[in-house]
Amino acid sequence: MWGIVPAAGRGTRIQPLAFSKELLPVGSCRRGEGERPCAVSEYLVERMILAGVDKLAFVIGAGKSDIVSYYGAGYEHAMVAYVVQPAPLGLCDAIFRASPLMREEPILVGLPDTIWFPKEGFAALPEDKLSFLLFPVARPELFDAVLLHDDDRVRAIEVKRPGDASRWVWGAFKMPARVFHELHTLWKRAERRDEYIGTLINAYLAEGGEAVGVRAGEAYVDVGTVNGYEAALKLLARGGRPDREADRVRLSITEPLGKTFAPMVAQ
Repeated sequence: MWGIVPAAGRGTRIQPLAFSKELLPVGSCRRGEGERPCAVSEYLVERMILAGVDKLAFVIGAGKSDIVSYYGAGYEHAMVAYVVQPAPLGLCDAIFRASPLMREEPILVGLPDTIWFPKEGFAALPEDKLSFLLFPVARPELFDAVLLHDDDRVRAIEVKRPGDASRWVWGAFKMPARVFHELHTLWKRAERRDEYIGTLINAYLAEGGEAVGVRAGEAYVDVGTVNGYEAALKLLARGGRPDREADRVRLSITEPLGKTFAPMVAQ
């Protein structure tokens, strides 16, 4: 199984850094005989490997050789390959840069500057269809909110749009190789070249494609801002556990640092 890690972004929201944002130390982890700082992207990699990924495709910018130095040829038992995105042209362009490597195996995609729980979230996604792992958040307009039919089929994805139609946002997704190549073919049309996955999925659905949303996520943090970094540290300090004392727990990258953070959970 392949895991695609789009790591070509410039990280402008959390600069200046002396290294790629995907290597930002957040918390600690045990590797080998001791404990060490954990790069934020390792949380996604760990979750992918836990789900059965044995091949990782990092999509990096031309100046991100530090990611190559950090991960080398492999991580745990997973082989690592690198693909260069020459210019930051959006998430769709980054993901499809890995298309020459994708054959017949299922594919997982996640964002390497996020931390989410439960760690086993990918296991809730089926392998035979395009499926999104969904998380409840306090400010869905900052993310890609997913609207569902009653049977959990995806109706549409609202890309950073104000409104309360859905508080569930996608944090990662899974698909068969067949769907990956169908999406790639659709994206390559002259009239498309979408920047965001959400607009491409809407076009895919309009042409008869199907996707499902799985509301198995409990906590989701975008670590790409200073506030998000602070929220991630607090979430990790609780071991990823939601704050069960809150009537309506919240997690948002826009909350002031002085407030108590707690991940939103399904009711």
